[in-house]
Amino acid sequence: MTDPDDTPAPDETAPAHPVTDLDDVVHQRVRLGILTIAHEARRVEFGFLRTQLELTAGNLSKHLSVLEAAGLIGVEKGYEGRRGRTWITLTPAGSAALAAEVTRLKVLIARVENTDIPEDR
Repeated sequence: MTDPDDTPAPDETAPAHPVTDLDDVVHQRVRLGILTIAHEARRVEFGFLRTQLELTAGNLSKHLSVLEAAGLIGVEKGYEGRRGRTWITLTPAGSAALAAEVTRLKVLIARVENTDIPEDR
């Protein structure tokens, strides 16, 4: 049996695991979805986001507020006919943050795909 005190100390010179580089604002599931859809659509309407991400209006609004405060999206309010509408666009900072997050995720995926997993695990 192994003594728990025999656990080697972490190597202080080793680079941090790539998961530590994930951006908590971007990486959260709903916010990543918002940024991805806004990237694909260039300009997306609030109701479309709500439907696609299966969220309540209140929940979506909270996530949009976080992204807007971080400067990752722009929110434009206006009218289409007599109906009030809200449109979301990705800012240059949002585009860069999304690209950086995708790059980080690719690094993690590569680590998983390139790791041999013993059959007896």
